[in-house]
Amino acid sequence: MNQNKNGHGATPFAQTYFHGTKADFQPGDFIEPGFPSNYGQQQNAAYIFLTATLDAAIWGAELAQGEGRERIYLVEPTGEIEDDPDLTDKKFPGNPTKSYRSIHPFKVVGEVTVWQGHLDEQIQAMKDALARLKEQGINSLNDA
Repeated sequence: MNQNKNGHGATPFAQTYFHGTKADFQPGDFIEPGFPSNYGQQQNAAYIFLTATLDAAIWGAELAQGEGRERIYLVEPTGEIEDDPDLTDKKFPGNPTKSYRSIHPFKVVGEVTVWQGHLDEQIQAMKDALARLKEQGINSLNDA
């Protein structure tokens, strides 16, 4: 086994997870449930969300409520995560967005400071689609 200069053996890479938001966090902070959701009924969220794809995190940042700057954090889950039911099952079989939710906090370990957002037209189209769902009474499965 290869040894590094600290005498430790090689370790496997951990899965990288992202969280897109407009909230301001620092490394070492914890993102926790219980704050107003960006989606659905915008009630206090029972879950928090993370993704293994940068594109899904970009959407999270772009669609987040609030006036803050769009931000994408590198996060580590502190407990179990499960597939986000709004983005899996019959809608998107196989969870292609690699989107997950948890009731356990995420530890902020870094921030992605350079990323390319979606076109303004794409963002508006997504916001319009979410507004139509809300008008139709179709709510998030994560509101429970």
